[in-house]
Amino acid sequence: MSEPAVPGPGFTVRDIVAEPYSAAPRLTARLRIEDGSGERIHAIVLRCQVRVEPRRRPYDQTEQDGLRGLFGGTERWSDTLRPFLWMQCDTTVQGFTGTTEVDLALPCTYDFDVVGSRYLHALGEDGTVPLTLLFSGTVFTQGTTRTGLGVRQVPWDREARYELPVAVWRQLMAFHYPHSGWIRLDHDVLARFAGFRERHGLISWDETVGVLLAGADAGGAAGDPDEVAR
Repeated sequence: MSEPAVPGPGFTVRDIVAEPYSAAPRLTARLRIEDGSGERIHAIVLRCQVRVEPRRRPYDQTEQDGLRGLFGGTERWSDTLRPFLWMQCDTTVQGFTGTTEVDLALPCTYDFDVVGSRYLHALGEDGTVPLTLLFSGTVFTQGTTRTGLGVRQVPWDREARYELPVAVWRQLMAFHYPHSGWIRLDHDVLARFAGFRERHGLISWDETVGVLLAGADAGGAAGDPDEVAR
């Protein structure tokens, strides 16, 4: 007769907060871990995939327009509005018996080339980001071998849901990029911008982009910055 499986740890997200003083943008998830085995846990090497589940919330017209570049028009959302991976992270959980709480660092970026950032930028201030955290890893316990160490895996089905307020993510971006943001450009495009700025004696990049946008709105020729600005 096979022995009953040892219950693995369960996970709950208590809160996710923005870190104002980290070197790079970072959220912190406060996790509650409950282990029903009754064993003394020496440590858990914990891995986590954070996935966005976009179908778990509605979207107003402004948000639908902002998400068109990611998911297409709403007539296609039955096919395109799929869960996607936002980030992967890990931590080491210190020893405990029964229940403990631990902080999990969630590194973020402003980069518009990252799907998660594009999605978050399109959401309204009052909404939430529907998250699912998928857990895996290795649990080290008091074993019966000569080493006195037991090893088991975090069960593959361990996960936790959380509704992250969009305001928390916007607060994080404001901590690190107050009243500003950035986009990544190809070297050739950046060189053209720099040349345009120098030729026209413009003071800042904001002024340079503003001149180009004003020229484009006035019907300037696409593809040539000098023609657009005229």
